[in-house]
Amino acid sequence: MKELTILITGVGGGVGQSIIKSLQDSQFRLIGVDGETLGTGLYTVDKAYRVPYAHDPRYVERLLEICKIEKCSLIFPGLDAELIPLATHVSQFTEIGVTPVVSPADVIRTGDNKYATALFLQENGFPAPRTQLVTDNRLDNLGFPFVLKPLVGGARSQGVYIVKGEHELRYRLSTIDSDNYVAQEYIQGDEYTCGSINFDGSCQGVIVMRRTLRDGDTYKAFVQNDPLLENFVSEVAETLKPFGPCNFQLRVRDGTPYIFEINPRCSGTTFSRTLAGFNEPLMTAEYLLMGKKPIFKIKEATIFRYWKEILIENDRIGELDERGKLDGDGSKL
Repeated sequence: MKELTILITGVGGGVGQSIIKSLQDSQFRLIGVDGETLGTGLYTVDKAYRVPYAHDPRYVERLLEICKIEKCSLIFPGLDAELIPLATHVSQFTEIGVTPVVSPADVIRTGDNKYATALFLQENGFPAPRTQLVTDNRLDNLGFPFVLKPLVGGARSQGVYIVKGEHELRYRLSTIDSDNYVAQEYIQGDEYTCGSINFDGSCQGVIVMRRTLRDGDTYKAFVQNDPLLENFVSEVAETLKPFGPCNFQLRVRDGTPYIFEINPRCSGTTFSRTLAGFNEPLMTAEYLLMGKKPIFKIKEATIFRYWKEILIENDRIGELDERGKLDGDGSKL
């Protein structure tokens, strides 16, 4: 069978590396790209390229060039900043036989904007934390404690604050950009990260993981069988209609799930899900490139996350820095 090649972007970050780890022992040839020479994932793929950043006008053009050179069939984005550039240029990629695994731009914008996320949930009859723009100046309506978080963007809980009283609120308002913040009801309860895989308006599967956090990242994950949450996430996904993997973060209070964040892409916990039997990148690739219906068998288990080291010879780093590209040497994440 003809060798199929997949390009993964943002491989210096946790999402891109999680995609690599999910695919590195598969039948696919992997190309990794990143804006930084020291992006770890660049040294663990079959071939690597340094590329412009997503906001650079040359970004899409360079990806198209690499896809032609390497005969890529699929692109997995690893960074939020790359989603809109890819979504708005999908036709240029499909014209050369490449499918970007990216949701429509309106879905991406709904997920990226916390106020838009809450409105989407409310308008479609799903439970959602009460959410309002900080510029509305009616924050006392939420009651304490409540959460201040960036309206657009944000990652790993950066810039997120739980406000417990008036004194703290005044202080926080003096330190943030109020135009880019929302205030959101604080939902007390267990926190979950839920992965889903979606094609043709249908949710093909969901995995539920209760989690504990450290510095905004999932530190320990507890995979569990929870039909209520699985059905809930599936219903929300089929209303939103993302393309490919989509991640939902939620808390459960008194038996009711409240989604507070939607990421229409793979996530940093993608490889944790792969370990549990729900390999989103592989199922996506096999469905889109081979027509194979997603099949999975989820194991109820506990997943521990930890640091792992990789040694790269300095001459390889120098070669990538000088040439902008590098052949793989069999190193793995």
